[in-house]
Amino acid sequence: MSNFWSIWITVLTLIVIAGCFFILRKMSQNNTGIKEGESMGHSFDGIEELNNPLPKWWSYMFYITIVFGLIYLAMYPGLGNYKGLFGWTSSNQSVRSMEESKAAVESAKAENRLSQYDREVANADEKYGPIFAAYLATPLEELVKNEEALKVGGRLFLQNCAQCHGSDARGSKGFPNLTDKAWLYGGELADIKTTLMNGRNGMMPPKGGLPIDDSELEGLAEYVVKLSGGEHDATLAAQGQGSFMKGCFACHGMDGTGNKFMGAPNLTDSDWLYGGSRGAIVESIQYGRAGVMPAWKDILGEEKVHVITAYVYSLSNK
Repeated sequence: MSNFWSIWITVLTLIVIAGCFFILRKMSQNNTGIKEGESMGHSFDGIEELNNPLPKWWSYMFYITIVFGLIYLAMYPGLGNYKGLFGWTSSNQSVRSMEESKAAVESAKAENRLSQYDREVANADEKYGPIFAAYLATPLEELVKNEEALKVGGRLFLQNCAQCHGSDARGSKGFPNLTDKAWLYGGELADIKTTLMNGRNGMMPPKGGLPIDDSELEGLAEYVVKLSGGEHDATLAAQGQGSFMKGCFACHGMDGTGNKFMGAPNLTDSDWLYGGSRGAIVESIQYGRAGVMPAWKDILGEEKVHVITAYVYSLSNK
């Protein structure tokens, strides 16, 4: 954080605390010229307002809260870049900058330099690290038969993957269903692990980057419907086939079955990532699609990715 924003946050925070103190002091004083307990001259529906002071217990609790807030901000981070007298941090950046090497973590742990968060991570790694190491050493073909490993993979999936693919892994518009046999980049164990480790960047440019006129979109969509086995207008589909041959086949193949090396979907099945209605197909062709799946190797590490791979594979191979 820059010094400007650090000062800005510090000043605003202290002004708010000081403002609360002075408002409380002001409200605790009788500056109305009306004696305590007498009417303020306001009444509604038979209820009359009297000039009564704030309850002492309430005022004292508020003062205690203000004092506690100031002590807390002196001891812990909260005022811009100020680290607090205890120097507490949620994560130890000095250790993380050393790529969290085991020796660095152990050294910091021995010297009690680890933050609370890093201590918890180090303890978890010490407890569960050997388990995940054993899973990594197990070939995926064997790991998919390990029920306990699949349960662990399922929990990791819910924690990290369900936000996009759903808790049931059936996905939604723009997010693939992982329980069927339709795989953009291949559904074998090695393919799935590669996808999880390195991520994927899918891109279909508007109109495939081809000289396709807007007047051709309806026919092209009709031809795609024909490829997927849907009811179609034969004449319109024939026109669309000519548009398809302008270059769509370069990614989707001459027969429309796709290309897993490019992530180009199979157009001959009934699985649609962005919808299979004519309107959705026209939209995909006209404006293109871009889908990004992040790489998990640096987030979870290969050990956990290995287990999730086995779990994801099991979803469509039960």
